Parts: sequence; structure tokens; C-alpha cells
Amino acid sequence: MDQFSAHLDRGWDLVQRGDTRGAEASARRALELDPNSPEAHNLLGYVAALEGDGEEAIENYRQAIALDDTYLEAMLNAAEVYIHPLGEYDQAIEMCDQALDLAEVDEEIIDALLLKFDALLAKGDTEEAARVVERIPSGPYDNPNHTFLVGRALYEIGQTERAARLVEEAAMKDPRHVEAYYYLGLVRDERGDMRGATQAFLHARELDIEMGLPPWAPGREAFAGIAQKAIAGLNPVLRRYVDAADVYVSDVPGMELVAEGVDPRALVLLDGLMSDDLSRGGRADVPCARIFVYAINVARLAGSVEGIEREISLALEREITATFLEAEQAERPESELN
Repeated sequence: MDQFSAHLDRGWDLVQRGDTRGAEASARRALELDPNSPEAHNLLGYVAALEGDGEEAIENYRQAIALDDTYLEAMLNAAEVYIHPLGEYDQAIEMCDQALDLAEVDEEIIDALLLKFDALLAKGDTEEAARVVERIPSGPYDNPNHTFLVGRALYEIGQTERAARLVEEAAMKDPRHVEAYYYLGLVRDERGDMRGATQAFLHARELDIEMGLPPWAPGREAFAGIAQKAIAGLNPVLRRYVDAADVYVSDVPGMELVAEGVDPRALVLLDGLMSDDLSRGGRADVPCARIFVYAINVARLAGSVEGIEREISLALEREITATFLEAEQAERPESELN
């Protein structure tokens, strides 16, 4: 093996071990040996994505594609970053279409179609997303992850029964496939199997904890500071419900909460509500006494440090509206509503 290939192979090996800094160093050594290597730029892009720098990742992926306009892997990697964390869905769709023009085997076609589906769904174009799912070659799939991803896509467009078989198969084949177990919980919940759903959700929760926070995520104290900033930035109508609340940062919801029906991937939880706390000596002037922020779940959606505050803000808006505003609206006399 030549020195260039050795650096690339070591870089990908370090990626698998979670050593992004070591992987970046290997990629840059490879680039020193061959400045026009699309493979080295692709590796640098992958490392940047893992570190939460979507713009840097795209820059490297686009450089890889400029050096090799048939580099399908770099196109798919770029599409994934465009979807999340950048949220540039049209760019992602364009990249997927380029990849589809080059794809020759089922595995490549499936990868491109699944990413295009994700971009369309995130964009809100559910009808076109459903049409893309119907274009996916039918299984069985050689790649076990395709079994799950196709099942997930079917679930997202409302075809729960078709999804169930594939999601269950993926979970049973790989007990450490966290996404498969989370979706297994969703499928079972929708089918009315509450006990089975709880078991699947608890298993997914344990796997999420094992995986932990991404390497770019801030520490717990900094996370709490970002949460406080998000609260301060809320619309005053919403902020008045949580202004006096204490903020606590945890990894994920506790297993007892999940057993009671809380989504293991909840982002925030409002606790110590006035209506619940008065009987236990709670304060009548504090609508919400405690806010729990679940760092692993927030980081997963945020995709970068810059996105954390936004995800917490959106989650708080949803929870405050559902907990207080909608409840108050429901309690108003019909004469006031007319």
C-alpha cells in the first residue's frame, strides 16, 4: 500500500473510532501528497460534518465533486449535510438528482432516493416524497440499514403496516440499531401495543445514552446557559409562563418518564406546573417551576452549536403553547369564545 492510501485508510479507521481530529490530520497528510485528491476532500468533508461544521463539510464535498464530477459518494454525503444541519432542501434534492443520474446499481439508487425523500419531507412536499418512496426498489435488501430506512420512509408517509415488517426486521437483526428501535416504538405505539412500545423506547434510550453527545457539543454548564438565552428570547406572552423556572440539563428523559409515556427523544419537559404543585406546597405565582432540557436529543436535531438555541426555543414554544395557552383556551366559557 502506498503512503497516500495508508493515510486515507487510517483516516477512515479513526473516523470509526470517533477520533475526528486524528482523522482530519490523516486527510490533510494525504492532501499534501496529492492536492487534487477528491477522496481526501471527501474525508475532510465527512470529518467536518461530524464536528458540526456543515459549511466546511459542503466546501470540501463540492471540491471533491469539482475534481471528480462522477464522485457519487461525495454527492450523497453533501446531500445529507444540506438536509441536516443546513436545511437547504432544494440543494439537497439537486445533489440527489445528480447522484441518480450516475447511479448504476440498486444500492446507489436506494441511497439517493432515500436522501431525496428526506429532503422533500423536510421541505413539506409530502406528495412528492410519497412518490419517491414508490420508486425505491423492493427488498429484500443486501444492506441491513436499507431495510430500516425504507421502513422509516413508509412510516413517515403513513403506511404503518408496510413499515412495521421492515422496522421489526431491522431491529431484530441489529439489537444496537438505535433508530430502528426508536421507530419500532413508534410503530408499536400506533398499533396499540403500549407495552411493546415502551420496551422498544427504553432500549433506544439506553443506546442513545451509550452513544452520548457528539464531539462538538458544549458541556452541561454551557448548555444550560444556551437554554437560559433561549428562554430570554421567547415572545413575552410565552416567556411569562417559564421566566421563574429553574433550568436543569440532562442527557435524555429518565426511564420512569419513558415508562409513563414521555417520548425518549423529547427535547424539553416543563415540570412543577402550578396546577400540579399547589397540593404539594408549590407557589401559586409560578406557572412552571422547572424546565428539563435533554442535551443528547437537542444536539441530534441541532446538528451544530449554532443550532442549539433555535431547537430549544422551538421546543419551548411548542410545550408552552400546548401546556398553557391551549389549556386556557379550552377552559374559557363558550360565551367568551364567540
